[in-house]
Amino acid sequence: MKILFMGTPDISKGCLEKLINEKREVIGVVTQADKPIGRGKKMGMPPVKELALKHDIPVYQPIKARDEEFINTLKEINPDVIVVVAYGQILPKALLDIPKLGCINVHVSLLPKYRGAAPINWVIINGEKKTGVTTMYMNEGLDTGDIILQSEFSLDDEITAGELHDIMMEEGGNILIETLSQMESGCAPRIPQNHDEFSYAPMMNKALGNLDFTKTAKEIHDLVRGVNPWPSAYTTYEEKTMKIWKTKVLNENSTKECGTILKVDKDGIRVATKEKVLLIEEIQMPNKKRVAVGEYIKGNKIEENTILG
Repeated sequence: MKILFMGTPDISKGCLEKLINEKREVIGVVTQADKPIGRGKKMGMPPVKELALKHDIPVYQPIKARDEEFINTLKEINPDVIVVVAYGQILPKALLDIPKLGCINVHVSLLPKYRGAAPINWVIINGEKKTGVTTMYMNEGLDTGDIILQSEFSLDDEITAGELHDIMMEEGGNILIETLSQMESGCAPRIPQNHDEFSYAPMMNKALGNLDFTKTAKEIHDLVRGVNPWPSAYTTYEEKTMKIWKTKVLNENSTKECGTILKVDKDGIRVATKEKVLLIEEIQMPNKKRVAVGEYIKGNKIEENTILG
C-alpha cells in the first residue's frame, strides 16, 4: 500500500513516526511551508518535514493544496491512500479523488463531537469525562466523513491539554495502523456520522485564557487545564499579568465578590468565584519563571482582599 502522508505539527509527527516504525510504504510527505520561529525569527521547518527528511522521504510544501500544479504532481505520484493528520488546509475534491482507496483522516475527538481545529483543548474546557480518536474517510465537509474506527478513553479532572496531546499522539498512531490494516484486508467499516449530534471545536486564541471569576470554580479550573500550555490562562494582579498554570476546586464557598483573594499561604491563593473557592497553586508573573505559589510568596507579597481581573 503506497501511502502519501499530509500533516504539519507534532501530533502529525507521532502518526508519521508510527508508519515509519511499522515499515509502511510512505512515498511522500506533504506539509505546510517553513516559517519564522522564536525571537530570532529564524526559518524553521514543520516537525513532520524534519522527520521525513531524516528518513529520506520526499517532501512537498505547496502554498495551497488546491493548486492545479500540485494536484497534477499527486496524480503522478499515484498513492493508494492519502493519510491526513492536522495538515492545516481544507482539501479540494480534485485531491480527495486521487487515491483509489480514498483519503483518510485521524481526528482527535469522538466524531461527530468536536469537529474543527482544537478538539483536544475544548473537550477539557467543557469538562468532558471522555474523548478519543477517530479515523474517517474524508469528504469536502469539515470532519463530516464516514467513520472507520474509534478509540475511546476516560478523562480525569486534572489532565491538561498538553498531557492529552501526548496521549493522542500515541493513540492516533495506533488506530491509524489498525485502520490501514483493515483497509488492506477489505474489511474496514464505513459508518455515517449522526450530524444531529455534532459539536464544534474552534481555533484557540490568547483571549480565551482571560479568566472570568464570575464563573464557577469548576469552569475556571477546566479552562486553566484546557489552555495549558497554550495559549495559557491569565488574570491581572495590581495591573500586572499573572499567568495561572495549576488550580484546584475546593469544597468551600465564599460570600465575597467574585475574584477576591480570600487567603494566601503555602498551598496557594484562595479566590472567590460564583460557586466554590478556587485554589491557585502555580503562577507566573511578568519576566519570571513558573513557580508554586508557596515558593513565590517567600520573596513576594500577594495581598488578601485584592480583586483579581
